[in-house]
Amino acid sequence: MADEITGETAQTVAAGQLRSLIERIERLEEEKKTLADDIKDVYAEAKGTGFDTKAIRTIVRLRKKDKAEREEEESILDLYKAALGMV
Repeated sequence: MADEITGETAQTVAAGQLRSLIERIERLEEEKKTLADDIKDVYAEAKGTGFDTKAIRTIVRLRKKDKAEREEEESILDLYKAALGMV
C-alpha cells in the first residue's frame, strides 16, 4: 500500500513538473513571437525611413560574430570572388 502511494505521488509530481515545463515553454514561445513581431516592426520603420533592410540584416548578422570570424569570412568571400573574376 505504501509503495502504491509513493508511486502515485511520484507520478503526480512528475506530471506536475511536466505541466510546469510545458507552460513555461508556451510562455517563452509567446514572448519569442512578440519579440519577432517587434523586430519586424523595427525593420519596417527602417525601410519607411529609406534604409536598405537587407543591408541592415547583414550588419546585424555580422555584428553577432567576433572580429576574427568576420575577417575569415570576408577573406574567403574575396578569394571566391577573385576566382570567379568578380573583383
